[in-house]
Amino acid sequence: MHFYCAECGKKYPIEGLDYQCECGGLFKLHKEDGEEITTTVTLGEVKTPILKRKLQGKEVYLKLDYMQPTGSFKDRGAFAMVNKLKELGIKEVVEDSSGNAGAAFAGYCAAAGIKCNIYLPESTSPGKIKQINAYKANLVKVPGTRDDTAKAIKKAAEKTYYASHVYNPLFFEGTKSIAYEIYEQIGIPDYIVVPAGNGTMLLGVYKGFKEIGQLPRIIVVQSKNCSPILSKFKNQPAGEVKPTAAEGIAIGNPKRIDEMIEAIKESNGDIIAVEDDKVINAQALLGEMGIYIEVTAGAAVAGMLQYFTNDYDPNLKIVVPLTGVGLKK
Repeated sequence: MHFYCAECGKKYPIEGLDYQCECGGLFKLHKEDGEEITTTVTLGEVKTPILKRKLQGKEVYLKLDYMQPTGSFKDRGAFAMVNKLKELGIKEVVEDSSGNAGAAFAGYCAAAGIKCNIYLPESTSPGKIKQINAYKANLVKVPGTRDDTAKAIKKAAEKTYYASHVYNPLFFEGTKSIAYEIYEQIGIPDYIVVPAGNGTMLLGVYKGFKEIGQLPRIIVVQSKNCSPILSKFKNQPAGEVKPTAAEGIAIGNPKRIDEMIEAIKESNGDIIAVEDDKVINAQALLGEMGIYIEVTAGAAVAGMLQYFTNDYDPNLKIVVPLTGVGLKK
């Protein structure tokens, strides 16, 4: 098992400090046939349930992925990466996150006995910071945006392993498991509606269903206040990045944007942007049904309601993963 550059093909060891190729290309993961990650570190992961519910007259399958140990789907990626790093003898890592990925890595590193340093924007919600602190990770608050945080961590990554949920392909090796679960639970859906910032769920869904052998149509949702993937997909000028209630997907410069666009196109999917009030209303709508999600998780629900306004077909299987629990904020 090793990394290789998607641009030039150069090979890199997984345990090295390089997180992208010297040519600037991003890594992909090579595995031999039958080679899998050995999993000895656990926090009690579960196969998250699916609930069939009617939202504003539309029947959808809600995948309750916030029911992972630290309260978000990011546990899938952290589980895979931390287990591999533990096997390789990595003793300390750095990671940058707005909260959910940071909490996931902090929790799994605590279970693995790996020192964890989490860099995040100083504006991150108090609930997420409290959770990371509970796992005794070293917390580094960075002024500015998520992109400012990404820049700040590069210096630390020169000497410490960068357990990035964006650069490191081991993370997607974990998030792809959601596709296998959905397939086992309801088969191949017609549509799956996912929020996207750095694309960790999008690329996991794509990778998993691609391995299964059939892609649902992937509908990607961004905030209207921060929608660089939409702009590039639609060949439109990039708009100004503004603060958004959906803070978990507020990524102005996603590194794997081209991979995300390829995944959307290959699935015959689409991408839309939603207003903040729609995201907040979607969170409240699910709350009225007994389902408590964080605000960012409302983006996918809002996007589904907006996308299927006119062309809804009751025979369609539409899956909406709920990415984070409401207790986060």
